[in-house]
Amino acid sequence: MKKVAIVVNAVTMSVAVRAQEKGDMAAGVNVMAGLIKRFLFIMAIVLAMTGCKSEDKEQTDKQIEAQMIFVQGGTFIMGCTSEQSNCADDEKPTHSVTLSDFYIGQYEVTQGQWEAVMGTSVNQQRDKNNPTMSLYGKGDNYPMYYVNMNDVQEFIQKLNAQTGKQYRLPTEAEWEYAARGGNKSQGYKYSGSDNADDVAWYSQNSSGATHPVGTKSPNELGIYDMSGNVEEWCSDKYGKYSSNAQTNPQGSSSGLQVIRGGAHYMLPVNFVRVSSRSDRSSNSRFFDLGFRLVCEAK
Repeated sequence: MKKVAIVVNAVTMSVAVRAQEKGDMAAGVNVMAGLIKRFLFIMAIVLAMTGCKSEDKEQTDKQIEAQMIFVQGGTFIMGCTSEQSNCADDEKPTHSVTLSDFYIGQYEVTQGQWEAVMGTSVNQQRDKNNPTMSLYGKGDNYPMYYVNMNDVQEFIQKLNAQTGKQYRLPTEAEWEYAARGGNKSQGYKYSGSDNADDVAWYSQNSSGATHPVGTKSPNELGIYDMSGNVEEWCSDKYGKYSSNAQTNPQGSSSGLQVIRGGAHYMLPVNFVRVSSRSDRSSNSRFFDLGFRLVCEAK
């Protein structure tokens, strides 16, 4: 906008000088009046666009805050509990975990929320990875994907700067506790049901693509898509379980990054169970990998 003002001022002065040289002040005044009107029109457009962007961010901030679900802390058994069946070795041994209260996103972070905070689309995120890759569901209410850990942490930093809050990724233990339904858990195999089709978009019902968040049934806490749709980054490094009881565990100190929840693509239904674990390099940008937010309870 400053550049526009400088250009208009320079042209205006030039016209005035030339008009004065020619002795045609009336013509000069008319030209200047026209230029000023154009400049004011351009300024109005720029200010309107800036206001829209600011309003979009404010609406996104309020939306994210409103969609945080309170999870009362408690103690649960993490890992391959009896209802899970067909567990992988990394889900064992089961162990007792005690967690403090926290808030977790009712939905996976959406493409609309991502673009409002970051200014980049799912197409642009895809291009950072490989422009020849396909898109697997696109729209404001679809989960964001093609984001690596650095991308996610940048999103969180910007969101925290805008809101003054302290959003972060869930720990693996927080993720599983919330997926199981917290202290309202009914002991389901998947997040909210023993029937995956009730609560999850996965390889057998997704047509190989993501779907708008919240279109399956929620779990006991009112949280959606913790089974299926996109896998979700956790804050922990991947490591073996211990049988020792733990309080607010933070995971391993080194290794690949934990991801949870299973996804829409290729993997069988066993991977959308609440105790199923996986890992990825923190640099990974995949078409089936997104995230949801957590915030401390104060």
